[in-house]
Amino acid sequence: MDNSVIIKEERLSSEEYIDFLKRTDLGSQYPKERFEQRIKKLVDNVSVSLVARNQEHKIVGVLFGLTDYAYWLYITDLGVDRAYLHQGIGSRLMKTALSVAGGEKDIAVYLIVNDKAIPFYEKLGMKKADDVMQYNHIDWTEFTVE
Repeated sequence: MDNSVIIKEERLSSEEYIDFLKRTDLGSQYPKERFEQRIKKLVDNVSVSLVARNQEHKIVGVLFGLTDYAYWLYITDLGVDRAYLHQGIGSRLMKTALSVAGGEKDIAVYLIVNDKAIPFYEKLGMKKADDVMQYNHIDWTEFTVE
């Protein structure tokens, strides 16, 4: 674990977040439609915004989530710079988010996960849920932020 990486609650600009997405696998989770406009809404309005920075103040990890601070935390984004994978940053971001939202005794965590990330979440003790419903009628053109 890299203790020189500091995690803090911090708001990012959409430009900072888009630059970060280029260095992660998260950049393929968004639809192309109105991408920049919608990313601005995301970074401006998400209730949990955690940023991990290295000693040079470079963003190396981000977690965004929505919470009611009483029962639920929905993780919308969790990414780590490809150069910083397997250093415990993602686990630290999850632990910090759970604490910010209200703690593991009160808060249930949900998220939509990419198949490649399932082993990471399983290591955290998460399980696949059968009790989630979906309503999705948006246009969705796949692309990768580059």
